[in-house]
Amino acid sequence: MGILWHGGSIYTLQKEGHIVEAVLTENDRIIAVGDRKKLEQQYHRMIEKSCHLNGKTMIPGFVDSHIHLIGHGEKLMRLDLSSCTSKAAVLEALKAYAETVQTGEWIIGEGWNENLWRDAKAIERNDLDEVVPDHPVLLKRICRHVLVVNSLALEEVSIQEDVNPPQGGVIERDKEGRLNGVFKEKAQDMVLNAVPNRSKEQLKEVLKHAIKDAYTKGLTGVHTEDLSYYNGFEETYQIYKEVIEEEGLSFRAHLLVHYAVLEDFKRAAGHYLQGSPWLEFGAIKIFADGSLGGRTALLSHPYADDPTTSGVAIFSQEQLNQLVARAREIEMPVAIHAIGDKAFEMVVRSIEEHPLKGKGKDRIIHAQILRRDLIDRVKKLPVVLDIQPGFLASDFPWVIDRIGENKLDYCYAWKTLLEEQIPCAGGSDAPIEEISPLLGIHAAVARVSQQTNEVYQHEEALSLYEAVSLYTKGSAEAACHETERGLIKEGYLADFTILEQDIFRCHSDEIVNINVDSTVIGGHIVYRREENITITEQKRFSSYK
Repeated sequence: MGILWHGGSIYTLQKEGHIVEAVLTENDRIIAVGDRKKLEQQYHRMIEKSCHLNGKTMIPGFVDSHIHLIGHGEKLMRLDLSSCTSKAAVLEALKAYAETVQTGEWIIGEGWNENLWRDAKAIERNDLDEVVPDHPVLLKRICRHVLVVNSLALEEVSIQEDVNPPQGGVIERDKEGRLNGVFKEKAQDMVLNAVPNRSKEQLKEVLKHAIKDAYTKGLTGVHTEDLSYYNGFEETYQIYKEVIEEEGLSFRAHLLVHYAVLEDFKRAAGHYLQGSPWLEFGAIKIFADGSLGGRTALLSHPYADDPTTSGVAIFSQEQLNQLVARAREIEMPVAIHAIGDKAFEMVVRSIEEHPLKGKGKDRIIHAQILRRDLIDRVKKLPVVLDIQPGFLASDFPWVIDRIGENKLDYCYAWKTLLEEQIPCAGGSDAPIEEISPLLGIHAAVARVSQQTNEVYQHEEALSLYEAVSLYTKGSAEAACHETERGLIKEGYLADFTILEQDIFRCHSDEIVNINVDSTVIGGHIVYRREENITITEQKRFSSYK
């Protein structure tokens, strides 16, 4: 069935400012773009429906290049602490939530962030014990590289006072040497692996909730990393297959494969981009360091606000090299988390020593704290950088004190990266940040702090075209789909985001107020905010011979 889309501003992104009058789609592909009357004349036998945009703006469909999709669904369905502005507010919210849960059941909360609090004191075990002593409680910091539990949770997971941290992990203690309930990086697994898992059916509902919420943000797909966290590789993969492919909840999911399930992936005879247009395998995901919020991102110098640490190396250089080499044995690219400059340096070295010989492109995720020499090295490699513009809005100004003002020259340096012609893709890292690409685009263009409303490093601000491209063309390139996704162009997938306002004609301050009108995946409207698009059965143009 041919559908003619017209009646609005249709930006193809083939080049900056390129607009067409109409787009013709059939099934899941774009057949032609151009002048409406010419398309009607040339394809009159194919056109069966007309979609009038009523002045709205159509762009290629948004794709988030780095997310934890099931984790996002969990955040939507759990105790959400991301809006709490003090420790007291967190504890008050926890106490109120506990009253809705049966005694003894686990309470898992998401998103606390002491950097947004005036006192900036982290939560500890004793704080939780005072307000909720009769439930095992686990609260994940917004970065998900730190968690805190209460005493009952420690009992439930059988962690004793004499426990030692694993390599790449930190277990904090109070002044008396007792566990204070805070676990960082790989030490978190000691708790998380002992927490009762959700059932398969529960996880399916979580995934459905996440996808439907993604629709409302204009997302047509994501690159997600979930395969090692929920009941194992096989069950999690089956959950995706059942929800998206068998039950027909249309969404394009590019699944990164955590290094911890690499053997499961090999036993399944998996390979890069194996799958369908809806569901496919991506690169091997590896962690090199942690987060700035938890002071576990690995820096080449001590933290300015805590000179006793430079962060945490999840692996030694030799171990990281070995993990990359294992991926290369099956011709797989890698996608490596690196926030600190020392971690980034280790990742670049591993890729240099073990170059990819198969299909795909390596990815370095976050790339927040860099140096000039690292930029010069990485631009010589076939690498895509997955950046999260939303991190700037939430990290400034506290990150200045954390890193040191004299170390910020190549931090959050997205304009520099693009000027050096390093491919970049845009993501949210939800549930760490809000899932909305529009918020990320605003952060990339305006570089305004959520806390102070001040602009930081304006010289690194992107143009609107560059920022929108991160979440369209950039995401397509990161997944090696640049010849069929990310543009409105003949032969490309018919995935569109339709906005109520023209994003390219509004001031940067107005981006956060733009509404997603509709989301189109594979030529079908999967979400409408209101009935703002007029769809009519198209009469045959019998006069066109």
